[in-house]
Amino acid sequence: SLAPLLWMVSVSFMPRGAASTYPPPLFPADLTFENYHKLFTRHAAGRYMLNSAFVSTCATMIALVLNTMAGYAFAKLRFAGRERIFQLLLGALVIPAQVTMIPLFAIVKSMGLVSTYGGVIIPTMTSVFGIFLVRQYGMSLPDELLEAGRIDGASEWRIFRTIVVPLLKPILVTLAILTFLATWNDFMWPLIVLTEQKLHTLPVALAGLSREHVQDNELMMAGSVITVVPVLVLFLALQRYYIAGILAGSVKG
Repeated sequence: SLAPLLWMVSVSFMPRGAASTYPPPLFPADLTFENYHKLFTRHAAGRYMLNSAFVSTCATMIALVLNTMAGYAFAKLRFAGRERIFQLLLGALVIPAQVTMIPLFAIVKSMGLVSTYGGVIIPTMTSVFGIFLVRQYGMSLPDELLEAGRIDGASEWRIFRTIVVPLLKPILVTLAILTFLATWNDFMWPLIVLTEQKLHTLPVALAGLSREHVQDNELMMAGSVITVVPVLVLFLALQRYYIAGILAGSVKG
């Protein structure tokens, strides 16, 4: 599992053409930062990283708010058709995302959001998986705690904000990591919606780089490294919360 990643990092520090020799070297004979210098000076990699960071951060923040409210509502609030609506949402999980791309693009186009970041962010604001994740964790919250808040005169919004959200912290961190990673790594939808090159996210820009520099494997590997490193650092920094959220509800006691 680690071998391709280590090879990617090693090749990114090799001079152009060094990785194409036979047998290919495991480590660079002449260590060079030329590939990274090209990415940031000639190919505006810094701009594309900022684009990806902006889109991923906005999508994650909005998704956290909406998915948390919806998941809590399905877990603890009583309203007509709650179970039927939730079952309908779960049924949508079996529909491949590719099937909905054409109607989704038609909706985004009718809203005038083609070639804007809004066209990328809005479809990621909620997800059935995110709602399901929060709902399953929210069901483990004790009803007595919520009833105590209502007896004390707290509004539903205050109960949600001051009692529920702090208790949902492990699963919210998990949802944030998954949403950020999915948005950062997404290639197909930004490719369809963002028609202007200056708006491209890092995966889309990296694909364009491969068409422009077909034989420059070392430059491509450097681009792959700067795509992987930010999300890898984010995951390592938050992994204990992520693991706690994934394991939540698996054991009792």
